[in-house]
Amino acid sequence: MQSEHNWTGCGVSQCLSVPNVHGALAPLAIPSAAAAAAAGRIAIPGLAGAGNSVLLVSNLNPERVTPQSLFILFGVYGDVQRVKILFNKKENALVQMADGSQAQLAMSHLNGHKLHGKSVRITLSKHQSVQLPREGQEDQGLTKDYGSSPLHRFKKPGSKNFQNIFPPSATLHLSNIPPSVSEDDLKNLFSSNGGVVKGFKFFQKDRKMALIQMGSVEEAVQALIELHNHDLGENHHLRVSFSKSTI
Repeated sequence: MQSEHNWTGCGVSQCLSVPNVHGALAPLAIPSAAAAAAAGRIAIPGLAGAGNSVLLVSNLNPERVTPQSLFILFGVYGDVQRVKILFNKKENALVQMADGSQAQLAMSHLNGHKLHGKSVRITLSKHQSVQLPREGQEDQGLTKDYGSSPLHRFKKPGSKNFQNIFPPSATLHLSNIPPSVSEDDLKNLFSSNGGVVKGFKFFQKDRKMALIQMGSVEEAVQALIELHNHDLGENHHLRVSFSKSTI
């Protein structure tokens, strides 16, 4: 008799059961298997890239949220394909990632964090994809397709970006800074949206990169949304991500 190993969905934890061995083996729980697979630390057969890639994001600030702000924020954790803010319930949105492991990663890092003054809740959606509005259907620009966006961080296999995925933090990592841009220029830029800059330092070995510390994690989230891909001149667009370092 051939024994089969069946993967059964247990949320973030995955359970391995061996059905043909009676009472000998209890299910083996592998905690945070999906998150680990998404981060590329371990490979689990049938898990990497599997699962639902659409997230339901709720408790948003309906006065301030836009598809673009969700695209930039969730794009820190994967390549966002589509975003839909619900027409009749604008505090809710659907965000479609490139695959299930990216969706798990975004959910594990962003759930409970504050965006526009409200703690967002993130769960897996029952939808398998985000539908674009039919021609002539009123949408108010609430649904956006980002499938061919040049801003995807993870298009290149083996990109260094895969190794630099961190939870939201008050300290941001900046890169692609042109030589003509000074510390004061960047401090002024990051305080122009009402945020407080608490610290700044260029990388000693590479002045194209710097760390900047904002007054709070929420301020850093807002600064990343507003200033990632900001045009600094000389054909340099600023790259902003969360940092594990502090200043």
